[in-house]
Amino acid sequence: MITMQNSYPEVLNVADVQNILGIGRRQAYELVNSGQFRVVRVGKSIRILKEVFFMWLNG
Repeated sequence: MITMQNSYPEVLNVADVQNILGIGRRQAYELVNSGQFRVVRVGKSIRILKEVFFMWLNG
């Protein structure tokens, strides 16, 4: 898991979340909008700190 984590930038976008989890685009947007972890909106873009996302993923 650490190797996969290192291959992504420090700030993830929805496409990165989609690739990491192997889910569809709609599911990825539902997840990032669910409030399960902190996201930052930059205009219409959604960004997630890699550290926050992987902490959520690893429980």
